[in-house]
Amino acid sequence: MLNKLQLDILRRHVGPFIFCFFTVMFLLLMQFLMLYIDKLVGKGLPFDIILELIVTNLAAMVVLAAPMAVLVASLMAYGKFTELNELTALRAAGVNPIHIINPVLGAATILTISLVLFGNYVLPDSNQRARSLFIDIRLKKPGFDLKENEFYEGIEGYTFLVKRIENEADSLYDVTLFQESTRNREKAYITAKRGTLQSEDDGQTLTLFLFDGSILRYLDRVQNGKRVDMYEETDFDRYRISFDLSELAFSRSNPDKHSRSDRTMNIKSMLAVVDSLNMEINDQKEKFVERNNDIALNPEDSLFSQQQHLAGEDREYYTETDSTDLPYQSHYVVLNNINRLSAQKSIHRSALTEMRNYRSSLENLEVNLDWRISRIARYLVEVHKKFSIPIACIIFVLIGAPIGMYTKKGNLGYAALISTGFLTFYFISIIQGEKLADRLFVSPVTGMWFSNVILSVIGIYLVIRLCTSFKFSNLWRKSA
Repeated sequence: MLNKLQLDILRRHVGPFIFCFFTVMFLLLMQFLMLYIDKLVGKGLPFDIILELIVTNLAAMVVLAAPMAVLVASLMAYGKFTELNELTALRAAGVNPIHIINPVLGAATILTISLVLFGNYVLPDSNQRARSLFIDIRLKKPGFDLKENEFYEGIEGYTFLVKRIENEADSLYDVTLFQESTRNREKAYITAKRGTLQSEDDGQTLTLFLFDGSILRYLDRVQNGKRVDMYEETDFDRYRISFDLSELAFSRSNPDKHSRSDRTMNIKSMLAVVDSLNMEINDQKEKFVERNNDIALNPEDSLFSQQQHLAGEDREYYTETDSTDLPYQSHYVVLNNINRLSAQKSIHRSALTEMRNYRSSLENLEVNLDWRISRIARYLVEVHKKFSIPIACIIFVLIGAPIGMYTKKGNLGYAALISTGFLTFYFISIIQGEKLADRLFVSPVTGMWFSNVILSVIGIYLVIRLCTSFKFSNLWRKSA
């Protein structure tokens, strides 16, 4: 059961934690919008689609923002606690500082478990929906947006050029329209002095009315068995063209129909893929050993069979009748046991072919195994990441509590300054560790847990130093 002092220290963490959490979330959201705003604007996307895209990407930001908020809150809360001389009074009363760290460690443990569950069950589906939305948005064409003196090719089969546009009346002046040929229409060049745009009630059809213009059609005709290009020009007072805008509308796809990657799978699914890849690696190795267990010349080969039967009279016959087929001395022992030059050459060629085939098979095996091993590394990196980042909440309490008590400053400036150094080291280590593990320079365990181990050692030492009289220098003095 928590006492009043422990409850008070927990309450002091709530405000800084919430403030820092939403501040970091806001900064990460702004970074996301700056990276992808150019891919969202100008496509006429519904507001609810943009909002859904932002919300689905917020899930990944939660996992990053929570450990940061824990570190800042610990620095501020314990710094304020010491700044008001409450730590001095606590020690004077014979209370060990570990008693005011324990409740925060318990809260950080609960937060860690929550983040692990969140990252395993909520984050993969959220990433999958965000990925599916990105694919749908990328495939969507920009809306119908004519601009003065600019070519517009948003509608398939047509190219527009308009010199002047009056947006209030949807009036176009000096209109030029290039119409590509299809099965139902000829290639044409259309000009008009004036035009108007009218949208139908269904919102999927746009009608263009042209006035005082001409149409130059390119006709492809056959005369006397020869294909002849012909041109036909027609003047008009009023001309109407309808365009289907259904292709410009945004359409949602089913996220479950898209394949899942390491960032869109839970731990159980990723471990199942890893087991499958390990089985494939073992199968590949076994098949390679079976195929190349005994590299030997084919016994059915005619030249090899002739050499096997060269004995006694046959050998004397070949040596006496064909003096130009005398064997040569080789540094290969097998070839020296063969009495005919042609047979030696045949065996040598066959051996080289077998070795080339073996080398090719070995290289193919190496490529296949490297591809599967790299995939295993990526999945294992993601599995370890789902634990290593949430556990940083506990580690940052071990670091933030003693440092906050030592600094005796509970304002946001000191907390932000100190936390920046630790967070920079931590996330650079995580990012670089992930890259190195993906490229097989280090193991996934090393890549994802290196910074956690380093910061844990520092945090545990600081807590021991705060709560006891232990010093490393005491070891040297005793030994002396």
